[in-house]
Formats: sequence, structure tokens, C-alpha cells
Amino acid sequence: MESLFVPTLIVALAEIGDKTQLLALLLAARFRQPWPIIWGIIVATLANHFAAGAVGSWVAGFFSPAALSALLAVAFAAVAAWTLVPDKLDDDEESALKRYGPFLTTLIAFFLAEMGDKTQIATVMLAAQYPHFVLVVMGTTLGMLIANVPVVLAGNFAADRLPLTLIRRIAAAGFAALAVYTGYQALRLAGWL
Repeated sequence: MESLFVPTLIVALAEIGDKTQLLALLLAARFRQPWPIIWGIIVATLANHFAAGAVGSWVAGFFSPAALSALLAVAFAAVAAWTLVPDKLDDDEESALKRYGPFLTTLIAFFLAEMGDKTQIATVMLAAQYPHFVLVVMGTTLGMLIANVPVVLAGNFAADRLPLTLIRRIAAAGFAALAVYTGYQALRLAGWL
């Protein structure tokens, strides 16, 4: 049972304040349908964490930790800028996200957001440490749910009170802070600081 409980606790704690919590809040405010979003999180996390156990260490071998951090910093900065640009979802009911709906949008967004994330890396390390791979993946997925489901439910109820512009600016600030921090880590890992 340790293969289940330890990964659950580690990922739940690691996920607090993570970018996927910001994503969960944005999706809840955008779609206002919590259950398809929650199911999207479950499926995306299971797929991502199963892949992390199989491929994560292989991909990490291609880049130095400094290069991975630098790429992640650039990605965070791009997402921060993209978040500030209002999309056509507010006015255009035929936009791609509305067409795909909350489940598929959440599935794709969460799967991509978890690529290279600390919880994905934690899943790789935990799967190597504990003998029950399936329990580790179930535990890391449960940890993600413990951290993100309350955000989805709160975002769903608060969406009528919070303007999307404010949510967009808060999310952009969070991603910008992550970009600065990750850039600092990249410079430190490269030996420049």
C-alpha cells in the first residue's frame, strides 16, 4: 500500500500552486461544467503518468537538466503571453474549444501541461523506487485529483463572480513567475549563477 499512499501524498503536495491548478480554474470558469473537466483530468493524468513511467527517463536523456529547464522557461513565458491575449471564446460559439467541449479540451490541455512537469518527473522516480507500477500511477493520479478537483469545483461556483479578464491576468502572472523561476533554475544548472 506504500506504493499507493506515498505517491498520492507527494503529488498532492507538489501540485499545490502548480500551473495545472491555474489551468483547472480557467477551464472551470470557461466551461462551467465540472464533471467533464474532472473526467478529463483523470484520463489525461492516467495517460501522462503511464507514459512518464515508460518514456520519461528516456526523453530526459536527450537533454541536460539546464537545457530542459531553459525550454520549460520559454514555454512558461509563451503561455503567460498567450494567456493575456483574449481569445474568441467569449464571442464565438463555434470556436475550437466550444466545438470540442470541456472533456476533450481538458484532456488535451492537462496532458500537455503535465509534460515535463514536476509531478510527471516525480512519477518516473516513484515508479523506479516502488515495485508496484500500477499502484504508483494510481497514487500520482489520486494526488492530482486531491489537488485539482477542489479548484475545479470552486472555480465552477465562483465563475459567475470572477470576470474572465481577472482570471486571465492572474493566470498570466502565475505563468510569468514560473518562467522567471525556471529560467533562474536553468541558469543555475548551467553554472552561470
